Amino acid sequence: MFGFDRITSDPNFLGGRACIRGMRISVSLIVNLVANGMTVQEIMDQYPDLEPEDIQDVLRYTARAAEDTIYIPAGVPV
Repeated sequence: MFGFDRITSDPNFLGGRACIRGMRISVSLIVNLVANGMTVQEIMDQYPDLEPEDIQDVLRYTARAAEDTIYIPAGVPV
């Protein structure tokens, strides 16, 4: 998804929410865990299918989503 190899989104899966590699682990869950103080190791202990690169991609994805610049294609009503 947009250069994030480990982040997937499918409208027929988890309601279209961004998740990690098609698993039922959403990006928002991981961000919530990090925001509430869990370390990468603690998250991986709780979710053994995750890899450190998954969490790094989640953080990069979230940083990208939080950018101030919003691209609106030409001709799309605002």
